Amino acid sequence: MSDESRFSDHTRGVVVTTVACLAGIAAAFASAVYLGVSAEAAVSTIAVVILGLFVVAQFPLLNVIGIDIGDFGVKDNLYVTFMTFTLWFLTYTILLSTRVEIPLWNGRRQYCGCRPRAVPAWPV
Repeated sequence: MSDESRFSDHTRGVVVTTVACLAGIAAAFASAVYLGVSAEAAVSTIAVVILGLFVVAQFPLLNVIGIDIGDFGVKDNLYVTFMTFTLWFLTYTILLSTRVEIPLWNGRRQYCGCRPRAVPAWPV
């Protein structure tokens, strides 16, 4: 860790772990939104690509937060990848098992078709 870092070692570890876990959960929801929660979605390799995008995307995010990723070694990179994968796997498995439908997407790459409710006019 460099001397001019604004985070202590403990705080740095907490921030890296939190970002990795939240990225894994977000990747699972992104997989469920993009692929759905059907049996076909469970075997799609695109879900792993989405996971990989979230793993790669968090390194610039950590840099913006103020974590010096130049100090990351192999162990740190494997830790971030493992934590992201673990939370993605658990969350996506729960979403697939319970077949939770995310209302933003209907599996055909279009909006769910929800119609806006008529808003009554304000009384004058």
